[in-house]
Formats: sequence, structure tokens, C-alpha cells
Amino acid sequence: MFRSFLAPDEGLLLVIGRDSRLDSSIHMLFVPFDLAVFWINAEMIVVDKVIAKSWRPAYFPAKAARYTLEIHPDRYNDYEVGDQVEFKNA
Repeated sequence: MFRSFLAPDEGLLLVIGRDSRLDSSIHMLFVPFDLAVFWINAEMIVVDKVIAKSWRPAYFPAKAARYTLEIHPDRYNDYEVGDQVEFKNA
């Protein structure tokens, strides 16, 4: 929030204590640009993805997730639902 832009190689990984649809939801209030958002469960499987539009009140994943990855929208096609991911240096 409150940033003016996001570089293609930047992002944010949000981690919650358990898989949850509610706890892994996001809002885009005070975010002046769109984001590619990926929800990832405890098994490190992408369970949902969306282009989150700026200033929208809420986005919830289709399935419960433990991790929410927010990156530049140009990277939306980097991951697909069902992909297994691994975090390095996160």
C-alpha cells in the first residue's frame, strides 16, 4: 500500500499460520496499480490466481491458502493453478 509503482522483479509474500480462504484474502485499497496475485497452500501448490485491480475492496482465493504472492501483473502467466512452487531466499 501507498507505493507508487512495483518493478517487474519485486513482490511481496504474505504468510499466515494455516490454510484459509478468509485469512489469505487481500484488499487493494490504497494500492494505485494492479497486481498479479497467487494463492499457494501448505503443500506449495498454486490454488488460485487473479489480476487484482487497484482500489478494489477484497479478493478471496477459490480454495484455502497459506501463502499469498503479490507480483507485477506482467508476470501473471509465470504460474498456473496446480503448479507446485518452491520459495528460495524468501
